[in-house]
Amino acid sequence: MKIGTCVLSVAVVWLFLSAGTDKAGITEGYHLGDLAPRIESLENNRGIDFRNRSESYTLVNFWAAYDADSRVRNIALWNKVKDWDSTRIKVYSVSMDEKFSVFTETLKTDGLESANQWYDGKGKSSLLYKTYGLKKGLRNFLIDGKGVIVGVDLTPEAVSRIVNKSV
Repeated sequence: MKIGTCVLSVAVVWLFLSAGTDKAGITEGYHLGDLAPRIESLENNRGIDFRNRSESYTLVNFWAAYDADSRVRNIALWNKVKDWDSTRIKVYSVSMDEKFSVFTETLKTDGLESANQWYDGKGKSSLLYKTYGLKKGLRNFLIDGKGVIVGVDLTPEAVSRIVNKSV
């Protein structure tokens, strides 16, 4: 009798656990495999649309003048972007600096054009900062055409490998 009850209990638990698995979907977040949170408005109420882009990718790179690693990565990234097929990948860099003057002067100093360099302006108090988990560090996210994060903290070379592999 005890064995039968035990087996029945295990079967019921297993049934509940497996039933929930089929209904599990992709969650929105900032980890590999998550749906990337939407970026709806930045300066001048511009947003970044990276969903439903068929077979192309979007790279969203977060940086700030006060964060040396992210700033160097941003420069390296934009030096490499010119070699990429613009039909396969769109690149956006989002500055988390709080002062617009710091953002514009940094672009000049680093020799970067303002096209696709975006300014958040709210820094660490930004919803974007929280939504993308940037407290752990300013990073980049490679997002596929379905809006799923397929890479995090990638070098320009790693981005090239992933994008060219899917051709």
